[in-house]
Amino acid sequence: MHTLYFLEGDPVKLELLEKARTRIPSVPVLVNLVSKRVRQLNAGLRPYIKPESLDEDKLDIALREIAEGKVIAEVDFDAIARRQKIQEKYAST
Repeated sequence: MHTLYFLEGDPVKLELLEKARTRIPSVPVLVNLVSKRVRQLNAGLRPYIKPESLDEDKLDIALREIAEGKVIAEVDFDAIARRQKIQEKYAST
């Protein structure tokens, strides 16, 4: 089994990360979603799933929540289109 290490040195199971990526295939979106959910958990919000242990890492909880479909990302395509129009407007001037 492969293990992925982050700066803190806490291992994250690659299998768990891959399961989350099947739900959120865009890596930047996944990173932002995991980051936001970990901040929420650290701020005291309750997990949407039962932790495997009392000291389970918040990152693992967030990844499991995403992998199990308890946390999803919503994309505002209208906002993306508006931003692209603005960028095109200023790029052409």
